[in-house]
Amino acid sequence: MAHILIVEARFYGDLNDMLIAGVRRALDAEGHSHETITVPGALELPGAVAMAAESGRYDAFVAVGIVIRGETYHFEIVAGESARGLMALTMDGVALGNAILTVENRDQAEVRADPERKDKGGEAARAALALLDLRQKFSA
Repeated sequence: MAHILIVEARFYGDLNDMLIAGVRRALDAEGHSHETITVPGALELPGAVAMAAESGRYDAFVAVGIVIRGETYHFEIVAGESARGLMALTMDGVALGNAILTVENRDQAEVRADPERKDKGGEAARAALALLDLRQKFSA
């Protein structure tokens, strides 16, 4: 079984807890082990995943965070740059699921984070596992 690292930007703790519950439920259902680390914000997620990937200790990754639109342009920078950084890692062959929610308001975040509703954490975990399967298929 694979060993997965969940990297979370813990800015909205209660919402992150729901996302992580979905990630863990999906990984546990497939019998994979996992660890969780925390970074300050969504912009730090790609760097932390890159460092962890270089360690060789993990088979795949799930990035977890929530970015809620505010009154300034900062939302666009955080949402775009964190997604760009994670996409660059996947292009380099890192098996990675992206559970960074980029939403207009807290209500949208709650619906998407909740494992009993949209379960975006679980979806991201399954995406990471699918990419891991593909990487293993292509390297065989």
